[in-house]
Amino acid sequence: MSDEGVLDPWVAEWIEANPMYATPLEDFTPEILELARGPYGPPPTIEIAEVRNDMVGDVPIRMYRHAYAPTGLVVYFHGGGFVIGSIDIMDGVAREIADKSGAAVVSVGYRLAPEHPFPAGLDDCEAVTRWALDHAADFDVAPELVAIAGESAGGNLAAAVALRLRDAGDAAVAGQVLLYPTVAGETEFPSQREFDGLIIGGKSSQFYRESYAGGRDIGRDPYAAPLHAESLAGLPPALVILGGCDMLRDEGRAYAERLREDGVDVTEECYAGQPHGFLNFGFPAAADAFALTGVWLRDRFAEVRKTV
Repeated sequence: MSDEGVLDPWVAEWIEANPMYATPLEDFTPEILELARGPYGPPPTIEIAEVRNDMVGDVPIRMYRHAYAPTGLVVYFHGGGFVIGSIDIMDGVAREIADKSGAAVVSVGYRLAPEHPFPAGLDDCEAVTRWALDHAADFDVAPELVAIAGESAGGNLAAAVALRLRDAGDAAVAGQVLLYPTVAGETEFPSQREFDGLIIGGKSSQFYRESYAGGRDIGRDPYAAPLHAESLAGLPPALVILGGCDMLRDEGRAYAERLREDGVDVTEECYAGQPHGFLNFGFPAAADAFALTGVWLRDRFAEVRKTV
Protein backbone atom coordinates (compact mmCIF):
# COMPACT_ATOMS: atom_id res chain seq x y z
CA MET A 1 0.00 0.00 0.00
CA SER A 2 1.34 3.42 -0.96
CA ASP A 3 -0.67 5.45 1.58
CA GLU A 4 0.22 4.22 5.06
CA GLY A 5 -2.86 5.88 6.58
CA VAL A 6 -5.43 4.05 4.44
CA LEU A 7 -6.85 1.02 6.23
CA ASP A 8 -5.80 -2.30 4.72
CA PRO A 9 -8.87 -3.84 2.98
CA TRP A 10 -8.18 -7.18 4.66
CA VAL A 11 -8.20 -5.46 8.05
CA ALA A 12 -11.41 -3.60 7.17
CA GLU A 13 -13.12 -6.91 6.39
CA TRP A 14 -11.85 -8.41 9.64
CA ILE A 15 -13.17 -5.46 11.63
CA GLU A 16 -16.57 -5.78 9.98
CA ALA A 17 -16.66 -9.48 10.84
CA ASN A 18 -15.31 -9.02 14.40
CA PRO A 19 -16.82 -5.81 15.79
CA MET A 20 -16.48 -7.03 19.38
CA TYR A 21 -12.70 -7.18 19.11
CA ALA A 22 -12.37 -4.01 17.07
CA THR A 23 -14.45 -1.74 19.33
CA PRO A 24 -12.41 0.23 21.88
CA LEU A 25 -12.90 -0.98 25.44
CA GLU A 26 -14.77 1.65 27.43
CA ASP A 27 -16.29 -0.44 30.21
CA PHE A 28 -13.81 -0.66 33.05
CA THR A 29 -15.94 -2.20 35.76
CA PRO A 30 -14.15 -4.63 38.07
CA GLU A 31 -15.80 -7.54 36.26
CA ILE A 32 -14.56 -6.38 32.85
CA LEU A 33 -11.09 -5.65 34.18
CA GLU A 34 -10.89 -9.15 35.61
CA LEU A 35 -11.77 -10.63 32.22
CA ALA A 36 -9.31 -8.37 30.41
CA ARG A 37 -6.52 -9.53 32.74
CA GLY A 38 -7.58 -13.14 32.68
CA PRO A 39 -5.38 -16.19 32.96
CA TYR A 40 -6.23 -17.34 29.46
CA GLY A 41 -5.16 -16.80 25.89
CA PRO A 42 -5.55 -18.26 22.43
CA PRO A 43 -4.20 -21.76 21.83
CA PRO A 44 -0.47 -21.65 21.07
CA THR A 45 0.39 -21.80 17.39
CA ILE A 46 4.16 -21.96 17.94
CA GLU A 47 5.76 -24.73 19.93
CA ILE A 48 8.60 -23.75 22.26
CA ALA A 49 10.68 -26.52 23.86
CA GLU A 50 10.17 -25.32 27.44
CA VAL A 51 7.62 -22.86 28.78
CA ARG A 52 7.61 -22.42 32.53
CA ASN A 53 6.10 -19.98 35.02
CA ASP A 54 8.14 -18.64 37.92
CA MET A 55 8.51 -15.60 40.17
CA VAL A 56 11.12 -12.87 40.48
CA GLY A 57 10.42 -11.65 43.98
CA ASP A 58 6.71 -10.87 43.89
CA VAL A 59 6.58 -10.50 40.09
CA PRO A 60 5.22 -13.39 37.99
CA ILE A 61 7.24 -14.31 34.92
CA ARG A 62 6.97 -16.87 32.15
CA MET A 63 10.16 -18.23 30.61
CA TYR A 64 10.41 -19.53 27.05
CA ARG A 65 13.46 -21.67 26.26
CA HIS A 66 14.56 -23.48 23.12
CA ALA A 67 16.10 -26.93 22.84
CA TYR A 68 19.09 -25.25 21.18
CA ALA A 69 21.53 -22.59 22.38
CA PRO A 70 19.74 -19.22 22.39
CA THR A 71 20.93 -16.22 20.41
CA GLY A 72 20.29 -14.05 23.45
CA LEU A 73 17.68 -13.27 26.08
CA VAL A 74 14.71 -10.92 25.62
CA VAL A 75 12.72 -9.50 28.54
CA TYR A 76 9.22 -8.79 27.21
CA PHE A 77 6.55 -6.43 28.60
CA HIS A 78 2.98 -6.96 27.38
CA GLY A 79 0.62 -4.19 26.29
CA GLY A 80 -2.76 -3.17 27.68
CA GLY A 81 -2.66 0.51 28.57
CA PHE A 82 -0.96 -0.25 31.92
CA VAL A 83 -4.42 -1.47 33.02
CA ILE A 84 -5.25 -4.73 31.23
CA GLY A 85 -3.43 -7.62 29.57
CA SER A 86 -1.49 -10.50 31.06
CA ILE A 87 1.26 -13.01 30.45
CA ASP A 88 -1.37 -15.49 29.26
CA ILE A 89 -3.26 -13.14 26.95
CA MET A 90 -0.03 -12.01 25.24
CA ASP A 91 1.53 -15.48 25.21
CA GLY A 92 1.43 -15.48 21.41
CA VAL A 93 3.60 -12.37 21.12
CA ALA A 94 6.22 -13.82 23.46
CA ARG A 95 6.27 -17.04 21.44
CA GLU A 96 6.67 -15.13 18.17
CA ILE A 97 9.61 -13.16 19.55
CA ALA A 98 11.25 -16.32 20.86
CA ASP A 99 10.69 -18.24 17.63
CA LYS A 100 11.77 -15.56 15.17
CA SER A 101 14.77 -14.30 17.17
CA GLY A 102 16.03 -17.65 18.43
CA ALA A 103 16.32 -16.01 21.86
CA ALA A 104 15.05 -17.15 25.21
CA VAL A 105 12.24 -14.88 26.41
CA VAL A 106 11.10 -13.81 29.86
CA SER A 107 7.57 -12.36 29.87
CA VAL A 108 6.77 -10.10 32.82
CA GLY A 109 3.48 -9.99 34.73
CA TYR A 110 3.99 -6.49 36.09
CA ARG A 111 1.50 -4.79 38.42
CA LEU A 112 -1.38 -2.96 36.77
CA ALA A 113 -3.20 0.33 37.38
CA PRO A 114 -5.41 1.72 38.76
CA GLU A 115 -4.69 -0.49 41.78
CA HIS A 116 -0.96 -0.02 41.25
CA PRO A 117 -0.25 3.33 39.53
CA PHE A 118 3.09 4.58 38.22
CA PRO A 119 5.82 3.66 38.94
CA ALA A 120 4.77 0.22 40.29
CA GLY A 121 4.63 -1.53 36.92
CA LEU A 122 7.85 0.12 35.78
CA ASP A 123 9.57 -0.90 39.02
CA ASP A 124 8.56 -4.52 38.33
CA CYS A 125 9.85 -4.37 34.75
CA GLU A 126 13.16 -2.88 35.84
CA ALA A 127 13.51 -5.46 38.62
CA VAL A 128 12.99 -8.37 36.23
CA THR A 129 15.36 -6.82 33.67
CA ARG A 130 18.06 -6.52 36.33
CA TRP A 131 17.35 -10.09 37.41
CA ALA A 132 17.75 -11.24 33.80
CA LEU A 133 21.08 -9.42 33.53
CA ASP A 134 22.26 -11.05 36.75
CA HIS A 135 20.98 -14.51 35.76
CA ALA A 136 21.78 -14.48 32.04
CA ALA A 137 24.15 -17.41 32.53
CA ASP A 138 21.16 -19.50 33.63
CA PHE A 139 19.87 -19.05 30.07
CA ASP A 140 23.27 -19.86 28.55
CA VAL A 141 23.91 -16.30 27.40
CA ALA A 142 26.27 -13.54 28.44
CA PRO A 143 24.71 -10.57 30.28
CA GLU A 144 25.67 -8.39 27.32
CA LEU A 145 23.14 -10.36 25.26
CA VAL A 146 20.01 -9.25 27.13
CA ALA A 147 17.49 -7.07 25.26
CA ILE A 148 14.08 -5.67 26.17
CA ALA A 149 10.86 -5.52 24.16
CA GLY A 150 7.26 -4.44 24.56
CA GLU A 151 4.20 -3.38 22.62
CA SER A 152 1.97 -0.35 23.28
CA ALA A 153 2.14 0.28 27.06
CA GLY A 154 4.81 -2.41 27.15
CA GLY A 155 6.77 -0.38 24.60
CA ASN A 156 6.56 2.55 26.98
CA LEU A 157 7.88 0.36 29.78
CA ALA A 158 10.73 -0.92 27.61
CA ALA A 159 11.73 2.64 26.69
CA ALA A 160 11.48 3.72 30.33
CA VAL A 161 13.55 0.77 31.59
CA ALA A 162 16.25 1.65 29.06
CA LEU A 163 16.21 5.25 30.35
CA ARG A 164 16.35 4.16 33.99
CA LEU A 165 19.31 1.85 33.38
CA ARG A 166 21.16 4.55 31.46
CA ASP A 167 20.55 7.08 34.20
CA ALA A 168 21.60 4.67 36.95
CA GLY A 169 24.77 3.94 35.02
CA ASP A 170 25.28 0.48 36.48
CA ALA A 171 23.65 -1.73 33.84
CA ALA A 172 22.65 -1.71 30.17
CA VAL A 173 20.76 -3.83 27.68
CA ALA A 174 21.81 -4.79 24.16
CA GLY A 175 18.76 -3.31 22.47
CA GLN A 176 15.19 -2.15 22.83
CA VAL A 177 12.29 -3.33 20.65
CA LEU A 178 9.45 -0.80 20.75
CA LEU A 179 6.30 -2.10 19.09
CA TYR A 180 3.83 0.77 18.50
CA PRO A 181 4.85 2.31 21.84
CA THR A 182 2.94 4.97 23.74
CA VAL A 183 5.61 7.46 24.76
CA ALA A 184 4.14 10.98 24.63
CA GLY A 185 2.10 11.29 27.81
CA GLU A 186 -0.61 13.88 27.29
CA THR A 187 1.06 15.49 24.26
CA GLU A 188 -1.26 15.14 21.28
CA PHE A 189 -0.36 14.17 17.72
CA PRO A 190 -2.51 14.18 14.55
CA SER A 191 -2.77 10.37 14.36
CA GLN A 192 -4.58 10.34 17.72
CA ARG A 193 -7.47 12.24 16.18
CA GLU A 194 -7.28 10.62 12.76
CA PHE A 195 -7.60 7.05 14.02
CA ASP A 196 -9.60 7.60 17.21
CA GLY A 197 -11.97 4.67 17.65
CA LEU A 198 -10.00 2.20 15.53
CA ILE A 199 -9.22 -0.61 18.00
CA ILE A 200 -8.41 1.99 20.68
CA GLY A 201 -10.04 5.36 21.33
CA GLY A 202 -9.64 8.66 23.09
CA LYS A 203 -11.95 7.75 25.97
CA SER A 204 -10.14 4.52 26.79
CA SER A 205 -6.75 6.17 26.31
CA GLN A 206 -7.70 8.86 28.80
CA PHE A 207 -8.75 6.22 31.32
CA TYR A 208 -5.45 4.41 30.86
CA ARG A 209 -3.43 7.61 31.34
CA GLU A 210 -5.39 8.71 34.40
CA SER A 211 -5.22 5.24 35.95
CA TYR A 212 -1.48 5.03 35.44
CA ALA A 213 -0.95 8.53 36.81
CA GLY A 214 -2.87 7.80 40.00
CA GLY A 215 -3.93 11.41 40.41
CA ARG A 216 -0.48 12.88 39.83
CA ASP A 217 0.89 14.97 36.99
CA ILE A 218 3.29 12.62 35.19
CA GLY A 219 2.62 13.85 31.65
CA ARG A 220 6.20 15.04 31.24
CA ASP A 221 7.96 12.64 33.59
CA PRO A 222 10.54 10.97 31.33
CA TYR A 223 9.98 7.57 32.93
CA ALA A 224 6.23 7.82 32.26
CA ALA A 225 6.47 9.72 28.96
CA PRO A 226 9.94 8.95 27.51
CA LEU A 227 9.46 11.38 24.62
CA HIS A 228 9.95 14.17 27.18
CA ALA A 229 13.33 12.97 28.42
CA GLU A 230 15.86 15.81 28.28
CA SER A 231 18.23 13.63 26.29
CA LEU A 232 18.04 10.17 24.75
CA ALA A 233 21.78 9.97 24.14
CA GLY A 234 23.49 6.83 25.35
CA LEU A 235 20.45 4.59 25.00
CA PRO A 236 20.78 1.15 23.37
CA PRO A 237 19.97 0.63 19.67
CA ALA A 238 16.24 0.54 18.99
CA LEU A 239 13.81 -1.15 16.65
CA VAL A 240 10.59 0.89 16.36
CA ILE A 241 7.62 -0.77 14.64
CA LEU A 242 4.53 1.28 13.85
CA GLY A 243 1.09 0.82 12.32
CA GLY A 244 0.05 3.23 9.59
CA CYS A 245 -3.50 3.52 10.96
CA ASP A 246 -2.61 3.51 14.64
CA MET A 247 -3.47 6.35 17.04
CA LEU A 248 0.06 5.97 18.42
CA ARG A 249 1.82 6.15 15.05
CA ASP A 250 2.98 9.76 15.22
CA GLU A 251 4.31 9.68 18.77
CA GLY A 252 6.23 6.49 18.04
CA ARG A 253 7.68 8.14 14.95
CA ALA A 254 8.58 11.25 16.96
CA TYR A 255 10.40 9.08 19.51
CA ALA A 256 12.35 7.30 16.78
CA GLU A 257 13.36 10.67 15.34
CA ARG A 258 14.49 11.95 18.75
CA LEU A 259 16.54 8.81 19.27
CA ARG A 260 18.27 9.36 15.93
CA GLU A 261 18.87 13.04 16.69
CA ASP A 262 20.57 12.03 19.95
CA GLY A 263 22.87 9.57 18.23
CA VAL A 264 21.06 6.30 18.90
CA ASP A 265 21.02 3.68 16.13
CA VAL A 266 17.38 3.24 15.10
CA THR A 267 15.59 0.93 12.71
CA GLU A 268 12.07 2.22 12.06
CA GLU A 269 9.38 0.42 10.07
CA CYS A 270 5.77 1.48 9.57
CA TYR A 271 3.29 -1.12 8.30
CA ALA A 272 0.85 0.63 6.00
CA GLY A 273 -2.85 0.25 6.69
CA GLN A 274 -2.36 -1.50 10.03
CA PRO A 275 -4.24 -0.42 13.17
CA HIS A 276 -3.14 -0.55 16.76
CA GLY A 277 -2.74 -4.12 17.98
CA PHE A 278 -2.12 -5.70 14.58
CA LEU A 279 0.65 -7.80 16.13
CA ASN A 280 -1.60 -8.99 18.95
CA PHE A 281 -4.41 -9.91 16.56
CA GLY A 282 -2.10 -11.84 14.25
CA PHE A 283 -3.06 -9.91 11.11
CA PRO A 284 -1.13 -10.90 7.94
CA ALA A 285 1.22 -7.92 8.32
CA ALA A 286 2.16 -9.22 11.76
CA ALA A 287 4.15 -12.04 10.16
CA ASP A 288 6.37 -9.50 8.41
CA ALA A 289 6.75 -7.43 11.57
CA PHE A 290 7.70 -10.42 13.70
CA ALA A 291 10.14 -11.57 11.02
CA LEU A 292 11.80 -8.14 11.05
CA THR A 293 11.91 -8.22 14.85
CA GLY A 294 13.59 -11.61 14.74
CA VAL A 295 16.18 -10.54 12.17
CA TRP A 296 16.91 -7.32 14.03
CA LEU A 297 17.43 -9.12 17.34
CA ARG A 298 19.60 -11.83 15.75
CA ASP A 299 21.74 -9.19 14.07
CA ARG A 300 21.97 -7.14 17.24
CA PHE A 301 23.02 -10.13 19.33
CA ALA A 302 25.57 -11.16 16.68
CA GLU A 303 27.05 -7.66 16.68
CA VAL A 304 27.33 -7.61 20.46
CA ARG A 305 28.79 -11.11 20.52
CA LYS A 306 31.76 -9.86 18.50
CA THR A 307 32.71 -7.60 21.40
CA VAL A 308 32.07 -10.02 24.30
